[in-house]
Amino acid sequence: MSRSFTAVVGPAARRGLARLMPVAQLLRAGGARVRVEYTGGVGQAREIARRCAADGEVVLAAGGDGTLRCLGAALVGTGGVLGVVPAGRGNDLARQLGLPHRAEDVAELLLHGRPRRVDALEAGGETVLGSVYAGVDAAANERANQTRFTPAGLVYPLAGARALLGWRPTVYRLDVDGQQLSARAYSVVVANSGYYGGGLHVAPDAVVDDGQLDVIVLGGVSKLLFPLVLREMRSGVHVRRPEVTVLRGATVTVAADRPVPAYADGDPLTTLGELRISVRPRVLSILAPA
Repeated sequence: MSRSFTAVVGPAARRGLARLMPVAQLLRAGGARVRVEYTGGVGQAREIARRCAADGEVVLAAGGDGTLRCLGAALVGTGGVLGVVPAGRGNDLARQLGLPHRAEDVAELLLHGRPRRVDALEAGGETVLGSVYAGVDAAANERANQTRFTPAGLVYPLAGARALLGWRPTVYRLDVDGQQLSARAYSVVVANSGYYGGGLHVAPDAVVDDGQLDVIVLGGVSKLLFPLVLREMRSGVHVRRPEVTVLRGATVTVAADRPVPAYADGDPLTTLGELRISVRPRVLSILAPA
């Protein structure tokens, strides 16, 4: 039996539409039914996604990590299935899941792939699929989101450099399944997916369906050395540094000694204070390689 797909497209989805159209043609050529629903905002997009899933359709997310989070949050716990056409600047969850990018390969997976059940995070009442991060990386993400005419490959490096120059020391307090830690650090990352920031392998041992969160504390190296740490994050070897602490658990509380931005999957989440994050095991089905 052929699958039916509904692509839920938001008002700022020009890049997503450009990637979606050739995939949609290949899906139709493969016998699938494909339709597009245009929405005016997050609430409407999630309502449509839930309705389509209830009708047995695969919900298509054509975009980056924010789009996946928006639609994935609507399907968590419903049994609905999410399909992905990677079309963002970062595509970090797609990278973690090993999702293809060529239109022919994307269509093949969507037509014939099997759903994989993955974990999600609950953070301050919000659903997150990839990671929550508070500190200089969130400040960099804030700058990146405001960038308009910079080539995609330079957006995150330039934003990171500018955020780092203005960063002030911050003391974080963590509780990870009862294990407590206080550290002066640049950032704390609570990860379900190992990648963030457009390909940085911040949590190289993270697995999206193991019921655990990887907590990475990027400690107080000098600002002159921090760019080297960022380069090491491309391959994940930064976790070998003594200044980097790695913890694992199912429930994490993060607090800071001053207000710092906290982001989730590329979008603003809150200003820290204190934030409780917990894992919800295997609550979302995504068409992804086994």
